[in-house]
Amino acid sequence: MMIHIIRPLVEAELQTFVGVDVFIHSEATSFVFVRNFKVTVTHAFIAGEGPFRVALRFDNYGWLRMEELTHYEIDGDNRLLLAGYDDRGRMNVALHLGKEPFPE
Repeated sequence: MMIHIIRPLVEAELQTFVGVDVFIHSEATSFVFVRNFKVTVTHAFIAGEGPFRVALRFDNYGWLRMEELTHYEIDGDNRLLLAGYDDRGRMNVALHLGKEPFPE
């Protein structure tokens, strides 16, 4: 179950993905969708007071920055699931990180 982002906890979780191969699922309403994009994360940051911004730096690819994140969950497969919901409860943005591929 997703809960509101607690910045220090999410920051610590993000750091567990630095230096390892990571599979990314990312989407934003109607303009971005990536699933099982495999990269090595070299830096991971969270900023803001809520909603939050998360930035990931990859080997050879540059940066991915997601904004307006409000909720998170660590699922049973140790994946970090981040999402941003608007004031009507609609998800507008998602960023999921896992060390194994996401189901197709």
